[in-house]
Amino acid sequence: MEQGQLSPELFALAQQRFTELFPEHTASAQVLRLLALSDFAYRILAQHPDWLKWLLDQDAMKSRHIEPALSGDFKVLSDSDCFAQLRRYRKRYWLKLMWLDLILGNDIADSIEYQSKLSEQLIDSANQWAFEQVAKSNGVPLDESNLPLPMLVLGMGKLGGQELNFSSDIDLIFTYPVSVKTQGGRRSIEAQVFYTKVAQKLIAALDQRTADGQVFRVDMRLRPFGESGPLVMSFSAMEDYYQDQGREWERYAMLKARLLGQPNHYWDEFRALIKPFVFRRYIDFSVIESLRKMKHMIAQEVRRKGLINNIKLGAGGIREVEFIVQALQMIRGGREPDLQTPSLLQALNVLARQDVIPKSVAADLEKQYLLLRRVEQYLQAFNDEQTQTLPIDVTNQSRLCVLLGISDYGQLVVYIEQVQAQIRQEFSQVIGEEAHDAQTLKACFVSAWEYQDVSYLDIELDEQAHSKWQDTLNVFHTDITKKQIGVRGRDVLDKLMPLVLSEITPLKDPEVLERVLNVIAKVASRTAYLELLYENLGALKQLIKLCSHSVWIAKQIARYPILLDELIDPAVLYRPLPLNAYYNEIQQYFLRIDPEDLELQMEALRQFKQTQQLRIAAADATGVLDIMKVSDHLTALAESIVAKAVEIAWGQMTSRYGAPQGTSAEEKGFAVIAYGKAGGFELGYDSDLDLVFVHNCDGQSKTTGDKAIASRQFYLKLAQRLMHLFNTRTLSGILYELDTRLRPEGNSGLLAINIESYHQYLREQAWTWEHQALVRTRMIVGEDVLVKRFHTIRHDILCQQRNTSELQSDIVNMREKMRQHLSKDSEAEFDLKQGAGGMTDIEFLAQYLVLAFAYDYPALTRYSDNIRIFEIANKESVLSSDSQAQLAQVYCQLREHYHLNSLNGSGKTVDAALLSAQSASIKAIWQAYLE
Repeated sequence: MEQGQLSPELFALAQQRFTELFPEHTASAQVLRLLALSDFAYRILAQHPDWLKWLLDQDAMKSRHIEPALSGDFKVLSDSDCFAQLRRYRKRYWLKLMWLDLILGNDIADSIEYQSKLSEQLIDSANQWAFEQVAKSNGVPLDESNLPLPMLVLGMGKLGGQELNFSSDIDLIFTYPVSVKTQGGRRSIEAQVFYTKVAQKLIAALDQRTADGQVFRVDMRLRPFGESGPLVMSFSAMEDYYQDQGREWERYAMLKARLLGQPNHYWDEFRALIKPFVFRRYIDFSVIESLRKMKHMIAQEVRRKGLINNIKLGAGGIREVEFIVQALQMIRGGREPDLQTPSLLQALNVLARQDVIPKSVAADLEKQYLLLRRVEQYLQAFNDEQTQTLPIDVTNQSRLCVLLGISDYGQLVVYIEQVQAQIRQEFSQVIGEEAHDAQTLKACFVSAWEYQDVSYLDIELDEQAHSKWQDTLNVFHTDITKKQIGVRGRDVLDKLMPLVLSEITPLKDPEVLERVLNVIAKVASRTAYLELLYENLGALKQLIKLCSHSVWIAKQIARYPILLDELIDPAVLYRPLPLNAYYNEIQQYFLRIDPEDLELQMEALRQFKQTQQLRIAAADATGVLDIMKVSDHLTALAESIVAKAVEIAWGQMTSRYGAPQGTSAEEKGFAVIAYGKAGGFELGYDSDLDLVFVHNCDGQSKTTGDKAIASRQFYLKLAQRLMHLFNTRTLSGILYELDTRLRPEGNSGLLAINIESYHQYLREQAWTWEHQALVRTRMIVGEDVLVKRFHTIRHDILCQQRNTSELQSDIVNMREKMRQHLSKDSEAEFDLKQGAGGMTDIEFLAQYLVLAFAYDYPALTRYSDNIRIFEIANKESVLSSDSQAQLAQVYCQLREHYHLNSLNGSGKTVDAALLSAQSASIKAIWQAYLE
């Protein structure tokens, strides 16, 4: 296609510029044309008018000789001198390229190859200079022959294929042969440190913007682990990465990789290292799907950015030609060495020669591709801008018409559209298109994941929410790139993540996204869990649903990924066991556990707890259970676990020492007393267990085993074994935090005490606060004889006649100490538990009522939970109906808020105004009884 004549407007612009720059010269048609067609050329000649003579030297313009980019000794060349020389070189030769393309109508294939070689000279010179600069003070890493080990630079993309654009970014990857320390410097440093310094200097030499401009925009994101990865890696580290974690798009990218600079014997070693990753030994049709997905992402970007008339990314653009050729290269390259080239045009010729593509089709594709590349080159030469979009301003439209020899811009656009339509037809035959239903719908989610950009999502977000979504996605991606998840895991993750985004997007809640991604991050290295979520959409939906309801659930699943298995069947998930069924369930659970395998038993106890807690929480979060029932279930679960743990510990101890005389597995003579929340049926999800261990053995008896020990010592060891079962941290964490400080004498007392000694202590030595604690106690494990004896003891102690004034004083003083040390009350925040008028005040009121009035009204000792204590107090006329109703109602309200805060990770306080009336009513009742 012949180039056309300048329009009057362009000709006038050229004359104005020439007169300004060269007032004493006679204008030549070629120089006028250059000044008319390129603002960039005009700026360069304004800075370097002496270069005009060089442009008019026909021999110089015909030559493809590559001159050095830097002069002088690299060791003495300063940063500023190096930067200036590189930038001057770039301006000089880019001016030549404009002369070749815009004036001489040079063949575009020649231009992009020549431009790539010039760029390689700039990059290699910067590499050599950077190496020498770092070596001056640090020495150099040496090989076995005492020769310097170079840093290898891989040119990626169009640079790798020697198809560089006029204003392209350059994509680079750095590597070095082997990790050895430097020698010959003031101090020796590790190879990784040395080459990182070289890489940083090289990038600065090219990328840093100075008064002379910039050589290239350097993009390092194609390196292993992307932006979060090291700037340079050794051969062995690169090999490990691509073997274990290399993804399909990285195969595609590495197909275009080319080592830059002067060849050395390490080049072959690196090529041998990377070849198995890029090219399979068999015909590999799996690449089609990954390339199709990449194309969907590009199409989505075109739509998102409103890229109209984009000759690179649009339908039938340059990128689709690249996809056609590179797909066929990756499919067949493992069997056809001639296809293992980064050059698109060379690969296209091989495909035609081997009849993979009909020769006529290959010829048409080459012609169409080169036309679009030519247009791209022109667009970028106008003003040294990285653009592939047809111009909207009249001046550049006119320039493009001149260069393509089409007088009317409308006709030019139609012509380019026809070329692109032909490319699109061939692309569809090779890559294939998918139906525009679900797959089209998911394109935005695929793009959002691949590009790490939430702008792709079909969701309206305000600036703050958008920022939160983006930050969450960035943090997750950074985290995930550091994990060793393997190729299979990476592939599953890349399929799973768009699905995750598509399910979460309708919720518009960045908190849910953060919680779900935290779960996925925790399981990412375990491909089976990723596959579970990908292959079971129902499980993924349940995960998102539960994470939206509860921070606590999200954290539990993240902490214990085995819980993901519970998401498969919602019918079971949201249906907790009946309260009386937990013990039978845990017995069934342990039928498949080897009774000799303690480690497995400990894991099984923890997994049973976590599984059942998840079901309770799921029912709780979705309203199937109310707050009172939730605590009942959590308490029943804990009781069943304590009972099973006692069985396990008993079995271990008796196998070693035998059983105490007169006992058996059914009648152990051992019991567990629950205090606090467990005693009062009020356990929460993360509650500790306050336990006291008692026994009824004869002080003189011994065990019956070969290694007989005193029975009291046996029970101490049994209690210690229980502590071990509960508090030891395994892969699944601890079972419950056991707190035994409420036993007689506290931490200095025996861990397991005879029940009569327990009674004697409570009767003769215990403080008031210990009697208060006794109000909220139950025996949760123990045979009938011990349960009855404990009831008698508890009743006896609680029914003692007390001095009311002293009791009031003791309780008030204890409460005040607790408030001073524990309360987080403030003007703005109300502490649900320790605040004035909070849960602890209500619990103390219940304890006061029992201790003060049980002597006269023994029925007050019947129950250990606050609500029923208040009911009995009302029946016995100790508490008015109004006070009883207020105490019960407010207590339930406070517990519900406390419980919801636990589920949502919101701490233990709420807005003070929210419950001010409720806390005031409790304060009034407190004052009536205790002040």
